Amino acid sequence: MAVALPAAPVVVPDTAPAALVVAPVDLVDLLDGGKEAYPRMLEAIAGARATVYLEIYSFSPNGWGAKFVDALVDAAARGVKVRVIIDGWGSLLGGRSVRARLNAAGCECRIYNRFLTLFLFRLRRDHRKILLVDDQTAFLGGINIGDEYAADEFRRGWADLALRIHGPAANRLGKMLRREPVGPFPGGVKFYLSSESGGRKLRKRYLKAFAAAKERLLVAHAYFLPDAGLIRALRNAAKRGVDVRLLLAGNSDVPFAHAATMSLYRRLLVAGVKIFEWTHSVLHAKATTIDHRRFLVGSFNLDPLSLSNLETLVELEDARVVASAEAWIEQHISESRSVTMEECARSAWHRWVGDRLGLVVARAAQLFGRLVNIRR
Repeated sequence: MAVALPAAPVVVPDTAPAALVVAPVDLVDLLDGGKEAYPRMLEAIAGARATVYLEIYSFSPNGWGAKFVDALVDAAARGVKVRVIIDGWGSLLGGRSVRARLNAAGCECRIYNRFLTLFLFRLRRDHRKILLVDDQTAFLGGINIGDEYAADEFRRGWADLALRIHGPAANRLGKMLRREPVGPFPGGVKFYLSSESGGRKLRKRYLKAFAAAKERLLVAHAYFLPDAGLIRALRNAAKRGVDVRLLLAGNSDVPFAHAATMSLYRRLLVAGVKIFEWTHSVLHAKATTIDHRRFLVGSFNLDPLSLSNLETLVELEDARVVASAEAWIEQHISESRSVTMEECARSAWHRWVGDRLGLVVARAAQLFGRLVNIRR
C-alpha cells in the first residue's frame, strides 16, 4: 500500500493576517517524552495555516490521543488540509475509530497495512513518527501518541525523545516526503527516510558514526538487537579506547526482547563496552551521541525489523542539542543498573536457559526481518 504524502502548503491569500514564512535558520529543540512533546505538537497543530501531516505508528484514541484527534478535527474545520497515516499493527486497538472520526471531519486518514493484510504477507510496518505543520515545523523521534509516553503524578512516562525543528530543514522534509527534488542542503540537520526499499542507509549512518568515534559513544536504544556488523563496530570502538556506554531496556513492552538482548552482553562487556539497564519505566528511545558533537535520533531501532519498516533518522550537529541529549542519556544512566561480567557468569542452568531463549528470539527476529525484505 502506498503511503499518502502531504500536499505542499497552499498560498495564503493577501487578505490573510500573515503569509507562511519559513525561518531563515533551523531552530531545534530536544523534547523529553510526551510530557514535553505533546503540548508543543498540539500547539503547532492549533497554529496550522495550510497543511498538517501526521505519520504515526501507534495512535491511541483515548487520553492524549483524544486531544490530538480534537486538534486535527479543529484544524480541518479551519480549512487546513489534514493528512494522517497510522499503522495497522501499531494502532490495532483504536486505530479504526481514530480514522473514522478524522475522515468524518474532513481529514484524510489512512491505515497502512491493516492487521488482516498480515495474512497476505504484507508484513512491513509504518514505524515512523512524523508531525509536519505548514512545511515550517517538524517533530520527529521515537514518541507515539499515547498516555504511556507522558508522565503523571502516579508514574513515570516511557523514556523517549523527540526533536522539534523549525526552519528550512522542515521545508526540506516536506519535499522529501512528497518525493520532490531537494538538492544539496548546507544546514546541520539531515533527514534519512527508509521506505519500501528498506533501511540499509539508516543502518549505514550508525556504522559510520561508530567507526568515526574517537572519544565517547552514548547509545540509548530500546530494542537492541544489532547485527554482527554493528556489534563488531561497537566492540572495535571500545577496543581503540572510545568510552562506549549502552543504555538499554531492563523492562520491555515486547515479550522476550530483554532475553534476546541479554544474549549479546558477554561479547560486548569483554570488549570494554559498558552496559546499563533502565528499569524505572519502559525505555523507548532510539538515540546516540558521538564525541560531543553529533546526534542521531529517530524511530529507527538497531534490530532486524527496522531494516524492513518505514523509518526515520535525524542526524544533526548542534552543540546545544547534542549537550542536551548527552545530559538526558547520562541522567538515565545514573539512575540505571550497571550490568557486570559477574551477572553474565551466573549459574550454568540459568545461563543455558537464558542464553538459549535469547538466541532463539534473536534468530527468529532476524529470520522475520529477512522474510520481509525478500518480499519487498
